[in-house]
Amino acid sequence: MKIKYDRKADAIYIRLSDAPYAYGKDLDKERRIDYDANGEPRGVELLCVSEGVITDDLPQREEIERLLGEHGVKIYA
Repeated sequence: MKIKYDRKADAIYIRLSDAPYAYGKDLDKERRIDYDANGEPRGVELLCVSEGVITDDLPQREEIERLLGEHGVKIYA
């Protein structure tokens, strides 16, 4: 699991696997999940992260929350 922060966009992308991108699905205006051709999550995009993020409905939620916490991102339950 790798994390990339774009300060200018106030966004974080968390790569869950190295599988090629096939399609994405927006959960809402600030959260998107990318999938591979087998329908498995390959990444998560989170916007407006300086305000905190909602982790409901994210794949590998516990691991993502731990990673975000290590980077000082506020998590809303």
